[in-house]
Amino acid sequence: MLCSPQKPSNSSHIIMAASSSSSSLYVFVMSLLALQLVLFTGRSSAQLSKNYYSKSCPKVFSTVESVVKSAVSKERRMGASLVRLFFHDCFVKGCDGSLLLDDTGSFQGEKTAGPNAGSVRGFEVIDKIKSKVEQLCPKVVSCADILAIAARDSVVILGGPDWDVKLGRRDSKTASLSAANSGIIPPPTSTLANLINRFQAKGLSARDMVALSGAHTIGQARCTLFRGRIYNETNIDASFAKTRQASCPRTSGSGDNNLAPLDVQTPNAFENNYYKNLIKQKGLLHSDQVLFNGGSTDSLVKTYSTNPKAFESDFVTAMIKMGDITPLTGSNGQIRINCRKPN
Repeated sequence: MLCSPQKPSNSSHIIMAASSSSSSLYVFVMSLLALQLVLFTGRSSAQLSKNYYSKSCPKVFSTVESVVKSAVSKERRMGASLVRLFFHDCFVKGCDGSLLLDDTGSFQGEKTAGPNAGSVRGFEVIDKIKSKVEQLCPKVVSCADILAIAARDSVVILGGPDWDVKLGRRDSKTASLSAANSGIIPPPTSTLANLINRFQAKGLSARDMVALSGAHTIGQARCTLFRGRIYNETNIDASFAKTRQASCPRTSGSGDNNLAPLDVQTPNAFENNYYKNLIKQKGLLHSDQVLFNGGSTDSLVKTYSTNPKAFESDFVTAMIKMGDITPLTGSNGQIRINCRKPN
């Protein structure tokens, strides 16, 4: 005899409802955990790492270093040029290698922008590094990361501090001539307020700015960039101005590209003489001397002039922070095979 099914009791209803609720809650919790995992993974992939190429291209550091050493041994000024390339790249669109892109018939890059035209250099060194790295690890190491490593190596080779470079940047497919021309890169005529504001806009403090300016302890500047200072300004050592005037005529267009060392004492050694020169009113650029001209950064200049370890420590901190300016990571951008053009 078949038994007819019984209707569920009230207690059965409660149990079924509880089971249904538990299932829904379980699904909700698991979905939330999955979302958090995705978000966490996204954040992790967007972070730069000191060990980024430890498995995919372990010889990248020695390869970059060998090329930079060779280039600097042939021309000491090249070290300063490679540091400057990194700075001018990071300040426009972030540290994405956009500065390295060549102009084409339909595309204008950043090389011809006001702060860069006839001024930034060292592209052939980056090309040589990229070629060697591609032979070792094809399509693995970005041009943006090569710039960051080359800048560090240049400082070290010229006697400056060492640090672990954070890596994992990818390369931009585009550049921005308009952004490079917008004043985002502070010109050599900058006031102290403008320098502070421009650096703060990139997440860098006034201390970072003064420390990074210490890179002017190496390298040279063109007459056209310091002519106004050596002829028109009063907060300048008279003998220093006269020396510079000898190779930089007053008339615009005459000797515009003649070079003078940014650090008159030791132009090819990375140390703190730059700050000592500022105290003596021997800053070559207007934007150098404003760091020590009765303003808020005077005390930092004094500190760095007498405490080279403090300068080196703050410089390293600031270089690492600058390298963190809006990098492309994860699936953004690409790994360029040729630093001068998108894939």
